[in-house]
This record gives sequence, C-alpha cells and structure tokens, in this order.
Amino acid sequence: MQSNILKWILPFVALGIGIAGFMGINAAAKGDEGSDVVDTRPVVEVEALQAQDHQVVINSYGEVQPLEQTMLSVQVSGEIDYWHPNFVAGGVINKGDVLLKIEKDNYQAAVLQAEAALSSAKAQLIEEQALADVAADEAKRFPNKKHTDLFLRKPQLLSANAAVKSAQAALSRAQRDLENCEVVSPFNALVVSRDVGLGQFVNTGAAVARLNNIEQAEIIIPIAGFDSIFLPENVSGIEATLSQKGINGFTRQAYIHRDLGVVDQQTRMNNLVVRIDDPYGLTNNAPAIKFGTYVQVQFAGKTLRQIYRLPQELVNNQTVWLLNSNAELEPREVQVIREEGAYYLVGEGLSNSDTVVVTLPEYPQRGMAVKVAGSEEGKGESDNVGKL
Repeated sequence: MQSNILKWILPFVALGIGIAGFMGINAAAKGDEGSDVVDTRPVVEVEALQAQDHQVVINSYGEVQPLEQTMLSVQVSGEIDYWHPNFVAGGVINKGDVLLKIEKDNYQAAVLQAEAALSSAKAQLIEEQALADVAADEAKRFPNKKHTDLFLRKPQLLSANAAVKSAQAALSRAQRDLENCEVVSPFNALVVSRDVGLGQFVNTGAAVARLNNIEQAEIIIPIAGFDSIFLPENVSGIEATLSQKGINGFTRQAYIHRDLGVVDQQTRMNNLVVRIDDPYGLTNNAPAIKFGTYVQVQFAGKTLRQIYRLPQELVNNQTVWLLNSNAELEPREVQVIREEGAYYLVGEGLSNSDTVVVTLPEYPQRGMAVKVAGSEEGKGESDNVGKL
C-alpha cells in the first residue's frame, strides 16, 4: 500500500522540482539580461568649427625666359683682331666688357684727318672774322656811304662758321667710328652664339653674336578662371616664390611685374609676368636658374573673411555630417569656395556653433544616434575632440 502511494507521489515531486529549477534558471537569465545591456551606438570623433580669415595661395607654372635677347651687330667694317676669352657660346659677359675689336688703323687716321680739317676751318674762320672787323671799321669812317653785306663780309663769315661746324661733325663721326671698333656688351649677358672669328673681315651692320640679358628674367604664368577671381585688384609688385623640387631643387624670391591684360584665345586663361633679378646668381650668390627651366610660382591672392577650412574627406557632394544637440548625425549642405591641396574652403552652410563629425560610421544616416569618443558615455575610446 505504501509503495503504491510512493509511486503516485514521486512523479509529482519530480515535476515540481523541475518546474522550480526552470523558474530559477529563467529568473537568473532575466537578472543577467537586465544588468548587462549592450550599447550598439557607433563611436565617432568630432571637432568644433571655428571660422577664420584665410589668405588664398595661388600656384602656377611657367618657363624662365630672358628679359631681352639681343642680336649684336658691328657699326664699322674691318678685320677682327681680338675677342674676349668668354665671348663663346655659354660664356658669361659683364656689362661694358669688350667682346671684340676691329683693326683701328684706318679709323685712327680718319680722326687725325678730321682734326686737321677742323683746325683749317677754324683758321679760315679767324681770318674771315678779321677781314669782317676791318670792313666794319671802314664802314664807320664813311657813314654816309652805302655798304653791302658782301662788303661787310657777312656771307664769307657765315660760310667760315659753317665750315667749322661741318669739320666738327666730321671729327665726331670719325671719333665715334674709332670707338665702335670696340664692341662692348650692353648688359650682363649670356652668350648664346658667336658668329665671327679672329681675322675675319666684317661689314657694317653684320651680326656677330646673340646675347641674353641675365640681369633679369621673366616667367609668363597662366592663371585659370577659378584662380583669377582670387587675384588682388593690383597684382604688380606682389612677392612670389619660385621653386623646383628634386635632387637639384631650389627656391628663389621674385615678384609679379605686370598683367599682360588679355585672355588667351586658346586656353581662356589670364597671363601674368613674373620677374626675377639676377637669375644666374652672379651678385647675390643665390641658386642659379637657367633659361628654359620650368618652375612652380606661388604667390598670395585675396584674403577670404570668416571661412572654414575642412579636409576634403569630410566634404562629400557638397555635404558635411554634423552632430546635433541630441547626439545624432545630421547632414548639412555647404558651399565650397575653393580647393587648396587636401582642403576645401567652405563659405556658407556652417556656423561656429556646429560640431563636425570627422570619423563617420560605415553607413551614416540622418538621425543616427552615436557616441562621441572621449565623452563619459564613450569612455575607453581615444579623445580626439578638437577645433577646425
């Protein structure tokens, strides 16, 4: 009897124990779930925005060219009996250096002849002046008698004066021809070519050399339309920096000399002329810039007032992602004024009260809740809050 009762009771006891155990496990699971809630919001880094004035920097490129190139000619004829040791292609000549000499014998003789002719004309003038004085005295003694200009020797005196002036002009020409036997450099120059040799006979006007002025050089640089709106009203005198990268790179100071004043019909670009003093570094010991060198030119443009300078990766399709007051993502359309290197210059669409998100989630959405790195709720992440 007792065994039968146990057979009936034991299943109910086992069932009760199972139910109790299940309820205990379920309660424990609920307790763990309530005490360890997982925050799935993505962590982002933000920076506060701050508007500032920005000096636009304009870059362009151009080729270094001589300020002037001269085809040197001789003004007298004769045989060349001397030329300067540096008067060769690639030679550097200083202003006033004698490049070549033409045989002077005939021109020295011409000067002597002209001097003799001048002395003779002066002697004739003295004689005619004396005769005119005698005629004037005689005319005073006979005041009632009519005296002609020929009697007073006025025509003879004018003729003698003219002869003196003519002789003086001839002497000046002879002296000039003698001086022109020496051909001098009109400026500090690089000899591009020399077309004569020692002992060669040259005629008046013959070209003997081509010289490049190395006192100054010019660079014509194109300015694209998107850069031209940032040019100052007056570009003349603005300092510029010339540079070339590489093993033999250099940096030189120059200045904007003028605007050519026309728009190129093919490229539709403005052209500015940059001028550099002493390009070959003869007097200032600066790095030499040879003619034909292609260089980068950088100079300051207009100053933009109260704009934002943002890295390009933060601006996508004229849109920037901001963090609103509810710690949610908010896209904002902005106006990009200019691109400079790795940055965009933004004019409208932002304010100093905005906070830009610099590290976005993989798929950002409007209104997406996020955590800010470095904040109380984002502890454990790096603190990268700063200012742009």
